[in-house]
Amino acid sequence: MGHVRGSARRDGRRLMFAGLSAQSPDKIIGLMQAFRADPRTDKVDLGVGVYRAPDGTTPVMRAVKRAEQRLWEEEATKSYTALEGDAGFHAALSGLLLGPPPEDRLAYAATPGGTGAVRQALELLARANASLCVWLPGPTWPNHPAIIDHLGLKRREYRYYDPATQCVDFDAMMADLARIGPDDVVLLHGCCHNPTGADLTLPQWQEITAHLGQTGALPLIDIAYLGFGDGPEADAQGLSHIVATLPEALICMSCSKNFGLYRERTGLLMALSPNLATRDIVQGNLSNLNRQNFAFPPDHGARLVTMVLNDPALRRDWLAELTEMRNRMQSLRGALAEVLRAESRSDRFGFLTAQRGMFSLLGASTPQVAALRETHGIYMIGDSRINIAGLPENDLPRLARAFLDAGL
Repeated sequence: MGHVRGSARRDGRRLMFAGLSAQSPDKIIGLMQAFRADPRTDKVDLGVGVYRAPDGTTPVMRAVKRAEQRLWEEEATKSYTALEGDAGFHAALSGLLLGPPPEDRLAYAATPGGTGAVRQALELLARANASLCVWLPGPTWPNHPAIIDHLGLKRREYRYYDPATQCVDFDAMMADLARIGPDDVVLLHGCCHNPTGADLTLPQWQEITAHLGQTGALPLIDIAYLGFGDGPEADAQGLSHIVATLPEALICMSCSKNFGLYRERTGLLMALSPNLATRDIVQGNLSNLNRQNFAFPPDHGARLVTMVLNDPALRRDWLAELTEMRNRMQSLRGALAEVLRAESRSDRFGFLTAQRGMFSLLGASTPQVAALRETHGIYMIGDSRINIAGLPENDLPRLARAFLDAGL
């Protein structure tokens, strides 16, 4: 092959990669790179969505570490698991989420993380009805609309969060969802809404479920933070009501946060069907989608989750550490709200204590977010989402003063 210059060979033929266009850089990855390059010693990372211990690290959970040591001793093969993943993992995780699950109605697909579960769910829906419309809460996790657009599906937004009250705007939400029909899919955050931290109450879940039942629309539930709100059982109440009431649902679950398995990419897609015959068809499609996209799913993280949940001692230790993490985040919320109340002499940040999970929206404008980064070395996503677990608990007064200095 001759010398290549620009986008063509010497013979004038166009090179294949010349047809590619530059992609916009991922905002969170860009923020991580900017943070690492910042030489200031008092800089604060409130952007990246990982749990952080008081020393700033993202630790391996105790029960996971013990399970991994045991797995190293006992594992006898690295051969492939099934296309849909290991049945023991399906049973353990669905049991955690739903109690005794309706096994004759559930199909499963283990996936590379919760993102993989969302992708496979949307691909399944595209196979079922390519003309459907996915309704997303405003705001939502940026990858939701990105994947929908990539697959060429239609989407619409329903109002969810009221920036003025920092709460769920349930009346507006239901007014928007009054327009859904049987060819629509409604995406719901199972708990610890990302990016707002504002969650639905159980009565609100019940009202939504009744409305979905009347319209025939299908719920797609993304639950990435089970246990970070009020505990695993409480966090799953709304989702469990949907499963007990409706004939169909899709559930995307991640083990990145609550098991600390970020880099192991451990996720599960669960598809609820009205009967055994339909479940078998759905299962065949899920297995086929896994085969087409990545063949066999990763198993190391799934095996660790299964071991932790099936061993009573490991499960108790995991639940204890999960409680410690949840309580620490709630304590940080309260401490930040109190410092802001004292510094601002107002209660306008009291919403922080009513929210749940890892994230909250401060309500800062784009220029204010930029000022916080450039002047004070405080990094957050452009919509002013902050990672509560990243708060510097020994330096909250400085952080509060910086927020106020930026005009919050």
